[in-house]
This record gives sequence, structure tokens and C-alpha cells, in this order.
Amino acid sequence: MPRPIWNGAISFGLVSIPVKLYSATIDRAVRFHQIDSRTGSRVRQKRVSEADGTEVPYEEIVKGYELSSGKYVTISDDEMAALDPKASRTIDLLEFVDLESIDPIYYDAAYYLAPDPATAKPYALLLNAMAEAGKVGVATFVMRGKERLCALRADGDKLVLSTMRYADEIRDVEELEQLDAVREVELSDKEVAMAGQLIASLDADFDPTRFNDTYREKVLELVARKQEGDDSLLQPAEPVDDNKVIDLMAALEASVADAKAARGRHPAAGADATSAADGADEADSAAEDDDDEAEATSGRGRRKAPAKKATAKKKAPAKKAAAKKAPAKRAAARKSA
Repeated sequence: MPRPIWNGAISFGLVSIPVKLYSATIDRAVRFHQIDSRTGSRVRQKRVSEADGTEVPYEEIVKGYELSSGKYVTISDDEMAALDPKASRTIDLLEFVDLESIDPIYYDAAYYLAPDPATAKPYALLLNAMAEAGKVGVATFVMRGKERLCALRADGDKLVLSTMRYADEIRDVEELEQLDAVREVELSDKEVAMAGQLIASLDADFDPTRFNDTYREKVLELVARKQEGDDSLLQPAEPVDDNKVIDLMAALEASVADAKAARGRHPAAGADATSAADGADEADSAAEDDDDEAEATSGRGRRKAPAKKATAKKKAPAKKAAAKKAPAKRAAARKSA
């Protein structure tokens, strides 16, 4: 049985709903210890004082904030908790918004909220009211010494809490100078149609059970082999030339062919795969027609990537909203062609 990592209550108007917070995810990463290669013994880390090199007991360790002078201001856990005792035990619902209005870039970690069995009714009331309204609650609470922004949403018979990043924790995309080159790229109608064809050939309903961590499986397989005494060396991977110049259209066409073949071999392939392939073939024919017309008409069939925004400094959500208009422009361009 999982253990709660936080206990408190949801503050919903004048209603207080006792809840416990459980991690919704499990870290399956393969863990390694540091080993002394000479003796095979484990390497241990100790907390030692810079003053005399002696080990410091955990109960004698306090938090220290370094000043520009190099000195430290020390703060105890009791002093941190006294800053806002209510916030450290309350999930304060501030507003309710549409799920689509939250850019996924803000999401951090996911947790389950479970009620106290004695107070299940107010939990069920909030759960059903949110499901009926189709809204997500935006709230704040303190966990592990930091005030967290979070989103609460109804998911079946439970509430899911997702911690979120604050706006000033999202990197401004204008810092990435490499994106300037993207805005100057010109694309032909055929290139766009061929890329759309590749997307259509890979279209599917998301099923998370179809994916697994193959790298982790290879690591565990290597551990098992070495446990059985197999010390043979693995062949190093071939280096990848990231700067290799490729024929974009040839690469897209080959990718589409591979995707069609893979969909045909997939056990779940059937009417959906056939429909996707037919749609891709139609897109291919349309792309060829568009390309012929583009070649016959000077200046047509070429498009530039979205121009750089006039106002560089905008909030992240506003940028995302503007970016979403791009597909609509391309659709319009294909129709006009």
C-alpha cells in the first residue's frame, strides 16, 4: 500500500475536505551504486564539516542561505513552517478554468488525492460538481518547503492534482536564437503535403500500454548476463552525424513508405490502417498536383515559416495561442492552390 506524502485539506469556499496526497507515478529507472573498482566495495558519502572535516549528525544540520558576502543566514524548519501555518496544510482553491486554457508546458508532477473515509461525502460532492462543470480547479499549497501552484481535475472516481510551474519558471523562447532560422525557411506546397501525408500514415489513438522503456529492458538484460558470468563486451553504437545534409523530399517519401509497411504488419492494423493509407495516397496525389501547378506558376507554391512576432516579450500562454493558428494558415494555402 502506498504511503501518503502529504496530509491536509482542500479549502472549497467554507467547506474543508480532508485529503491525503499520493504520488500518481512510479520511477522505474534502474539504480546503480558507486563501487570502488579496486576492492568491489561500495562507496559511501558522508556529510562533513568544512571547518574540521568531522561528520555532522543529521539533527545538527540547518538550512543556510548564502549572502553575496559569502556568509550564511541559517533558518530552522520551525521558522519555515511558522511563515504560513495554514498554507502548509491547505490546498486553497482559487479559481476554476477550462482544461484547454492551461498550456501543458506548465505541468510538473501528478498526484492522486484520496479522502478521509469519514468525510467522503464532501470529496464526492466536489468531484461530481467539477465533472459536471467540466472545469479544472487552480489552487496553491505548500509542500517540501515551497508554495506550489497546482491544477485539480476530476478523473473518474478520483481527483488528480498536478503541480505546475509558475510563469517566471518557463524559459522565454526568444532566448533560443536557433529558432530565428526557422522563421526564414521557405516551404513548398508539396513538402508540406508530404509531411502531412506522413502524419496521416502514423495517425492512431493513444494507448500508453503499447509503449515501454526498451532502454531500461536492455540495461536489466545486461545486468542479468553479467550476473551469469557473461563478461563479453557490447559493440559500440555507430556515431550519428547530426549535421548530415539530406534530401528532404526523398527522406519524407521513404518515411511514408516505411510507415505504410509498418501499419500493414501491425496486429491491430485493419480498417483503420487501410483508411489511413488511402488518405495518405490521396494526399500524395494532391501533393503532386500542387507541385505541378507551383512549378508552372512563378512565385506560387512557396511559403515562409511563421514570421517572428513583433513583440518578443510575451507571456508563455499567449505565445502558444498564437502558434496554434499556423495549421489553419496552411490548410487555407492548400485549398487556394
